[in-house]
Amino acid sequence: MRVISAEQVAQALSWPALIDSIGEAFRDGVEAPPRHHHSMNREDGEATMLLMPAWQARGYIGVKMVNVFPQNSAHGLPAISGVYLLSEGAHGRPLACMDGSELTRRRTAAASALACRELARKEASSLLMVGTGKLAPMLIEAHAAVRPITRVRIWGRNPDKARALAEHYADRFDTQVVTDLATASSQADIISCATLSSIPLIKGAWLKTGSHLDLVGAFKPNMREADATCLRRGEVFVDTHAGAKGEAGDILQAVDEGAFDFSDIRADMSQLLRGERAGRSSDEAITVFKSVGASLEDLAAAIQVWQSLGGDS
Repeated sequence: MRVISAEQVAQALSWPALIDSIGEAFRDGVEAPPRHHHSMNREDGEATMLLMPAWQARGYIGVKMVNVFPQNSAHGLPAISGVYLLSEGAHGRPLACMDGSELTRRRTAAASALACRELARKEASSLLMVGTGKLAPMLIEAHAAVRPITRVRIWGRNPDKARALAEHYADRFDTQVVTDLATASSQADIISCATLSSIPLIKGAWLKTGSHLDLVGAFKPNMREADATCLRRGEVFVDTHAGAKGEAGDILQAVDEGAFDFSDIRADMSQLLRGERAGRSSDEAITVFKSVGASLEDLAAAIQVWQSLGGDS
């Protein structure tokens, strides 16, 4: 069995190809049961283990194990780490064990970019990045791969991280650190949120006409990045209906407040990409994409890594 490093994963996953591969997986269908979600109580706070299996009818089999330790930031360590095991589908033989953290970051950003490609206005050029973790640069790059991004504004709780991220992309975009989320949100064509927040950071009243809101971070019911007004004002799309109903804190809390209903969701990515449901209704509409992650995205990414490195089933 081959061991594939984070560096090899990164080199194998170019944005255009990865975005297309994930789009094909949503459109063509992959067996992807709901992920197993296990909370682990620790002395330094709660941690989470996620197990995410997926398989093709005639093809590859894969499973990812991810550990989420929010408290790692105090130790200078990534909050998310994991591994991915890819097997061939004919006889179930393991093929490769690859770095799951890099795979997760890139497939998550690619899924957001896929939704952006389908939903955001084609001329959208300004991006507000909310969050400065390991996923933030991936989201900036992925969105820039599908829209003509020229201006990037960055907000984060850690000013040093925000400045470092802005400096890193200063040669590619007009970058600036912001502290006033209300003003920055009202000026952005695209807002991408990737935090571990449990309280709303983005208010629906701030969103400008025609904008696109990408909500990535709230992957548990008690987490939240946007208030209910964002969902009421927006046309809401999700990665999967099952994920939205089981884990999407932004949606679940709005439903509990009586401000939103699951029937208000316009489409999931499969329905959107198959043309079963319409996307953005007009240039004036506000679109919202809420993702919690789907194992079919991981499998699509892992297959691309395997095949790009010369492997076969």
